[in-house]
Amino acid sequence: MNGPDLARRDFLRLAAGGAALVATGAGCNTGSDPAKSKAATAARDRETLRIAKRTNYIFGYDEWWDGQARRWGERNGIDVLVEYFDVNQVHAHAASEVASKRGHDLFQLVASAAPFEDDVIDHRDIVEEVRAKFGNMTPFVERSVVNPKTGKYFAFSDSWNPSPVHYRSDLWEGVGQPGSWDDLLTAGPALKARGHPIGIGMAPDIESNVGLLGLMFAYGAAIQDEDARVVINSRATVEAVKAGAALFRSGMTDEVLAWDITSNNRYLASGRGSLIVNSIAALRALEAQDAGLAAKTGLRPVPAGPAGRFGPYAVNVYVIWAFSEMQEVAKRFLVDLVGDSRASFVESQYLQHPSFPGAGGELVELVANDSRAQPADKYRLLAGAADWTTNIGYPGHTNAASEEVLEASVISQMFAAAATGGMTAEEAVRTAEDRIKPIYDKWRDRGKV
Repeated sequence: MNGPDLARRDFLRLAAGGAALVATGAGCNTGSDPAKSKAATAARDRETLRIAKRTNYIFGYDEWWDGQARRWGERNGIDVLVEYFDVNQVHAHAASEVASKRGHDLFQLVASAAPFEDDVIDHRDIVEEVRAKFGNMTPFVERSVVNPKTGKYFAFSDSWNPSPVHYRSDLWEGVGQPGSWDDLLTAGPALKARGHPIGIGMAPDIESNVGLLGLMFAYGAAIQDEDARVVINSRATVEAVKAGAALFRSGMTDEVLAWDITSNNRYLASGRGSLIVNSIAALRALEAQDAGLAAKTGLRPVPAGPAGRFGPYAVNVYVIWAFSEMQEVAKRFLVDLVGDSRASFVESQYLQHPSFPGAGGELVELVANDSRAQPADKYRLLAGAADWTTNIGYPGHTNAASEEVLEASVISQMFAAAATGGMTAEEAVRTAEDRIKPIYDKWRDRGKV
């Protein structure tokens, strides 16, 4: 049973249970059973914590998480109802709740909640309580949840997801290893000629935009600097765009221009793809669907460039709406959620990395010997994933402006324009700057950057 069905089932169960308790209470008021009447009244008065959560791509994880949430509620005398949304629908649903000032008490977002800063509480006291228990947050995670200009923690993060290279070790044999972007450029023509092109999305979806940010960062380029000043129009960005265009022409096909958020997963599973960059949900699905293909699929850190190795990806964040009437309960839930970090890491098959490393404990022994992997230490590289993962606002903080740039697909359109020959790399970068500057001006006028 999937997450939404589970949530609806719980709602109906609770509603039916409430009706039964009311009926029992009515009978008890005649004097037949005062104890039952008192229990029924208490049950009717229980508070309900409503949580919105994105669907997880690891099979079984949502059901486990839902059960944990319900058990937390039982321990605390609170009903917990969880509703799941596809990742593509999350921000639209959040915006709808903000507009109506009603909905869930806790809302999970991906990448950033910065655009909703005025609509949420300051989560600082939650961060401080968890920090006192488990130590500091991973630095790039902290840069994803706090606004240095206003000082407000506009979200709280319990976990993040790394996005390593998935490559067909059998297909790469004889053409090198995918350690750098130059390696991809060198091997791309041979792989494409054999009918196994590389798959790096250049489409107007969030997956493509985040992946291409990693290519930019590796070349020393960025949307903004540490002080949120727009710096995309640079020699480094031009070189990154040229590299992306060359890779597209020599090692990829036109289909990457129209990919959606799961296209690279499907591409790898088809047997055609020689390389993608994605969360390990792609390989975990393969292990369940095609063990032979999974055994031929290796993992590596994101490709390195002249400036280093950078893999921006999903930071999972929760917000407590300012209009929620269950703010204190929601805070308690988040504090206790972090306490489950190690279990979450295991149940998510190593996808959900703890935002507070101290809450997860030592993870090396887990990733070094996995019963599903061939070889058993295939996931060992995840123990050091924080060293090559960063936030989307790098080298600064993730903010409302950088989030809007990604939502508008400015980055993927910049690369695609140069890759297809519609513009030179220099023209594509200047056009991107012209689109990005007004976005930053808008949020700067609002006092958020």
